[in-house]
Amino acid sequence: MIDQQGFNDLPAEDSSFLRLLLQPLQSLDWINLGWSAGVVFALAVVFAAGLKVPVRLAFASRVASATLVVAVALTVAILANVALFRHDAHLDLTHEKAFTPSAEAREVVRGLSEQVDIAYFYQKQNLAAQALGAMLRQLERQNANFRVQLIDADQNPALASSLGVRTYNSAVLRLGERRVEMITTDDREIALGVLRLLRRRQVVICFVAGHGEYDIDNFEFHTHFEGAHNHSHDVSGTGVVQMEQHGLGRLRRAIEKLGLVARKVSFATGQPIGDDCAVIVEANPRTRYSPGETDVLRRYLERGGSAMFLIEPDYTLDESIVALLASAGIVVRDGVIVDPTEHYFTDEQMIAVARYGPHPATRGLALSFYPGARPLEVLPAAGVQVTPLASSSADSYVIANRLEDQSKAKSGPRASQIIALAAEGRLSESAATTFRMIVAGDADFASNSFFPYLANSDAVLAELAWLTREERAPAMKPSVEVLPTVSLTGEQMRSIFFITVLLMPGLIALAGSAMWWWRR
Repeated sequence: MIDQQGFNDLPAEDSSFLRLLLQPLQSLDWINLGWSAGVVFALAVVFAAGLKVPVRLAFASRVASATLVVAVALTVAILANVALFRHDAHLDLTHEKAFTPSAEAREVVRGLSEQVDIAYFYQKQNLAAQALGAMLRQLERQNANFRVQLIDADQNPALASSLGVRTYNSAVLRLGERRVEMITTDDREIALGVLRLLRRRQVVICFVAGHGEYDIDNFEFHTHFEGAHNHSHDVSGTGVVQMEQHGLGRLRRAIEKLGLVARKVSFATGQPIGDDCAVIVEANPRTRYSPGETDVLRRYLERGGSAMFLIEPDYTLDESIVALLASAGIVVRDGVIVDPTEHYFTDEQMIAVARYGPHPATRGLALSFYPGARPLEVLPAAGVQVTPLASSSADSYVIANRLEDQSKAKSGPRASQIIALAAEGRLSESAATTFRMIVAGDADFASNSFFPYLANSDAVLAELAWLTREERAPAMKPSVEVLPTVSLTGEQMRSIFFITVLLMPGLIALAGSAMWWWRR
């Protein structure tokens, strides 16, 4: 295998280049490729030995020699087939690795310490199902605890009926008495099913209801704001009307695919939050909290609960919530962040984030964006550690609201603005254990409109994993159905415009002018 330690002695640029160059080599199955090479060498030796058998011998000697060569050749061929069957090397030369299980699925299977049996009832004519069957065989060789049975549903209808399977391409996963069934042709879905089998406790994500929050009971609707004369997500949406489908249905579906439970809770009755709520999610409240409701939240956090607050710029926090967040070391400021340098598409209020603070919830995150965010601030608090997760560029500034004239505010002070914070600690000396909290100055990035794009879904799910104290579990991203897109930041768009519209035509014009001058 490639020695990873050797990279440490190289400059960062050289190390990154070598990793990119050697990545295809690192993914090869060197052990099984060695077995394949050994088998080919053995067959070549037998072939060469057959060529060396003398032909000018007596009849009995020729028969004996031929019999011996045939016996040796058959023995070597049989052993070679056994070796190839037990050490099958997989070589995928496609750029997308279309015939190789995903890295997440391999990680899940390699980590199995208990036996998981999977029966996959595929349709023979379905090429995607056949490809998944081949991937399952590859995963089976990763760990002896992952046992696969591939069954043609048309040829074994009785077996399918005995397991309750009624649909093609159904996978039945079993771990002891536990069972998970799914219809899929995706190896990531199988890995998610394995994680659901391994989950020993029911993790409930509780979404707050009763203050006009985003609803979780909707699914694949496109959600947006309607202006007086147009359709927009930015400052041009003047007459703002919240549409019924604007909600967190896609987030809920992703949570359920991970084997978690999504449930609504309300504080209106003053009843304490149940201990089965692993996380409280407050996504875009529209009405103010009463002091009694805030006390319910405070008592929950003092018992070691976790909470996620997604606060839009146009929401006014009441004093009790402000005090609760302050005790957690967080201040939610007023205004809207404008970032002329790092933004999504052409809207400077859609903040693009490519660099994150060091935290378990931000490991491996790619570009995400926040469509209209308010700034946050770290406030010193005893016994609490606060970490910025996402920030705008140093060229950012804050305006009072989305409709303010940005040209007037550009002359003001500019500095990086915090968009999301994570806090962990004790709210008071009497608190039983440590709480966890994540606060973001935007809620739309987790809504149906923006959840599937760029790394927004990765960011939300990673934050929930940290809040549920499962950040060390294998990371899996449920698939989200969305049309393929090419997403660029404002700086990337300017670079492409400069190269394709100015630089390349300019060079062609210069070359043409030089040729005309030379031919004169």
